[in-house]
Amino acid sequence: MRVLHYLERASLLERSGISTAAEQQRAAIERIGGRSDAESDSGRNGDDQRFEPDGGREDSDSSPESDSRPAIELVTDPWDGSPRSLPSRLRRGESPVVDYDVAHCHAIGPGSVAVARHAKRTGRPLILHAHVTREDFRESFRASNALSRPLGRYLRWFYSQADLVLCPSEQTKRHLEAYPVDAPIESITNGVDRDSLTGHERFRDPSRERYDLEGPVVFALGNVFERKGLSTFCRLARRTPYEFVWFGPYDDGIRASRTVEYWTANPPENVTFTGWIEDKRGAFGAGDVFCFPTHAENQGIAVLEAMACGKPVVLRDLPVFEEFYTHGTDCLKCQTEREFRDAIERLVADPDLRTRLGANARQTAHRHALERVGERLVPIYCRVMRHQTT
Repeated sequence: MRVLHYLERASLLERSGISTAAEQQRAAIERIGGRSDAESDSGRNGDDQRFEPDGGREDSDSSPESDSRPAIELVTDPWDGSPRSLPSRLRRGESPVVDYDVAHCHAIGPGSVAVARHAKRTGRPLILHAHVTREDFRESFRASNALSRPLGRYLRWFYSQADLVLCPSEQTKRHLEAYPVDAPIESITNGVDRDSLTGHERFRDPSRERYDLEGPVVFALGNVFERKGLSTFCRLARRTPYEFVWFGPYDDGIRASRTVEYWTANPPENVTFTGWIEDKRGAFGAGDVFCFPTHAENQGIAVLEAMACGKPVVLRDLPVFEEFYTHGTDCLKCQTEREFRDAIERLVADPDLRTRLGANARQTAHRHALERVGERLVPIYCRVMRHQTT
């Protein structure tokens, strides 16, 4: 089976969670025997019809079919080269899109729309992965709040073209159903690439020396957005004596929100914004307590990465986190800034609590291993193929 696993404008999205999720899915499929960008001469056609989702259960694809899975070939470039070559190929009567059996798109731009239309026109199964919602678009960039309403209308239209919509959580599924998206929807974890974090401990001294860090370090990782709790993070730093470090890129041009502009230009004395880091292991090596006061997430890959490193995690108490994490077992959840401050102070003062939460967090991350993602994705591809050809 040849799967067109397409992330539009991959270079532009390189530093985003969308890119991480797509790359992890490709790695997940390869780990269970798939191949990436292999050549194939096979093609499929069939009637355009919908099918019922399986409800997103982790064991829902366990079936006789899943025990004899087909070989999966992943193709990541639908145009097989520069899109500028499309007119000449069309004049020669060649297909504008590479051959594939299932299309799985991760972005929402014109390239993804073109692939979706091609899949529908040729009767091939179309999976759209909902990494973007109007809820998590808000408080991201300048004018993102104003744009979220028309974005929601566009997403309703775009995702409704799919034979199946995949999303990272049941909370995201509920958002999509409320738009409403007219397509079957299933949730599947983004997973966590634990191998990419191996050896993070040896980055501790170099990373701390580079950013002049001493003592307990409270940290976050990812793009610097107000949606991710930027103001809370900085206000917490003002009320505690510890070092606070946000590892990750931030906009300082016309796309930057006023909140991001303010805090990155006027950080509290104990707050460091590193900008983009080449190796995320530097963040997990240097940091002691992972603090993520985000206001909206579809899942939060950085949380799973922190847990995979055995870091104690402090989260905002959001419905999406109820699906994955348990307060007092693998994390501490907070609602108010006072609760965040108390949680951080407890963790700094109690090494046994840090150790216990970190050990349990590793077990939580194990349940989101990439092998498990691949074991769910491949049967999903098989199901959409079966329903498309019956």
